[in-house]
Amino acid sequence: QNHPTTKSTLHGIPLVGMFIGTPAGYEATRMQTMDKTAPGYAGSKQAHLKRLRRIEGQIRGLQRMVENDTYCIDVLTQVSAATRALESTALALLEEHLNHCVTNAIQAGGDEADAKVKEASAAIARLVKS
Repeated sequence: QNHPTTKSTLHGIPLVGMFIGTPAGYEATRMQTMDKTAPGYAGSKQAHLKRLRRIEGQIRGLQRMVENDTYCIDVLTQVSAATRALESTALALLEEHLNHCVTNAIQAGGDEADAKVKEASAAIARLVKS
């Protein structure tokens, strides 16, 4: 995987192998609950990558704006646009996760279904808080 990781600590807890910017323990939890099937977004992977590259360009534009001492409100307007673009991408990924991963787990039933519903609920809670 090409995810940046850190070997630091958080409140004394080693974060070896944890994704930067994610809650402590996320990597271990994610690895335990990950299925062996393709992700729910597999069918639209290229579209998601295109959107994320566009957002990356927006962020680079924000950096240039700050470097060039652009007026505060103009920078904030662009921050808002980038935030909305990320939120839109997150909602699309969530919808695909619910329609694919969670639906398949519910059809299979058992503990996996309960785990997927709890996992989706936690993801929704994180999105709502952000």
